[in-house]
Amino acid sequence: MDNTTKQTGEHHHQGQLVIGYTTGVYDLFHIGHLNLLKNAKGMCDYLVVGVTVDELVAYKGKKAMIPFEDRIEIVRSCKYVDAAVPQYDMDKLTACKKLGAKFLFVGDDWYGTEKWQNYEKEFAKEGIKIVYFPYTKGISSTKINEALDAVRKHDLRDLK
Repeated sequence: MDNTTKQTGEHHHQGQLVIGYTTGVYDLFHIGHLNLLKNAKGMCDYLVVGVTVDELVAYKGKKAMIPFEDRIEIVRSCKYVDAAVPQYDMDKLTACKKLGAKFLFVGDDWYGTEKWQNYEKEFAKEGIKIVYFPYTKGISSTKINEALDAVRKHDLRDLK
């Protein structure tokens, strides 16, 4: 592919498809998830999304409202997602290497932490860049769950 036909920023490395990878639980899919996937797809040719399996969600001390099979199908159906794969463990570097990903996309709540500064160095050795995206303000699956819990606690018949 020559540079005169298509200028896509960093997309094509020596004519190769640029693969990006991101992971998440994607419980109660919301606009924040969509924004992240849209932004990620804007930086690569082929976006692979790791959807956390229920066992790993439980290991992290959480519980998904939506079962894994439904969550991965919802993610897979998003037009910005080229492939959705199960995420069985926290080893994102191995996943990126297996997929041949040049980018790992994560939320910016991790930015600047010692752990992620170390990850950046490890990933860079493998030619993988970590890209941080801002979270969409005021929305998260946790907040949606909290709102639903609050609604459930009240007997809605009282609202007549």
